[in-house]
Amino acid sequence: MDAIAQRDCRADLIVVDDIGMLPAGQAAAEAFYRLVDATYERRSLAVNSNLHPAGFDTFMPKTLATAIVDRLLHHAHVITTKGP
Repeated sequence: MDAIAQRDCRADLIVVDDIGMLPAGQAAAEAFYRLVDATYERRSLAVNSNLHPAGFDTFMPKTLATAIVDRLLHHAHVITTKGP
């Protein structure tokens, strides 16, 4: 993990906003996976998206999406909102 990611993973809460707004290439999906994996069971991670986690494979490779969602949902509190 690079120095920036190590620094960011020292925070008590990391917030990722608008995940899935744009397609993620392999490199971006791998970087997001590394962040999720580095914080898994160590730090709080909040992810905001207009997509349900089941749809993460629509904007990133399916194998990475599956691994990411598995870790995100393991101890998650999912809050679904609806509105205009």
